[in-house]
Amino acid sequence: MPGARRARERRESTMNDREFEDAVDETFANLEDDLDELDEHDIDIDSAGGILTVTCPDASQIIFSRQPANREIWVAARSGGFHLARDGDGWTCGTTGESLGALSSRVLTEQLGTPVEVLG
Repeated sequence: MPGARRARERRESTMNDREFEDAVDETFANLEDDLDELDEHDIDIDSAGGILTVTCPDASQIIFSRQPANREIWVAARSGGFHLARDGDGWTCGTTGESLGALSSRVLTEQLGTPVEVLG
């Protein structure tokens, strides 16, 4: 989709480095707050060096990382790797079209084996 790619590139070019870092910091803080509320699922959350790692009870992991060069958030999960770009006030996956909240909820649900919702 060349048109969609150009539109994304225009959005990315309008966000400076500080704005990107601030947006990711806020997003990761909100995500971590929501994950902290999933106590009954016995997940472990580690945040270090711009990476948020969620370890599930079966030792599988979901990794959320910031990619400043691309101005994206990358998510690595058992079901695959996903790249999300800033889209207005949120983040949207270029492959699936899901918001970060929908994608995060889906991969958490898949790996935990029970429905959960974050960033809703």
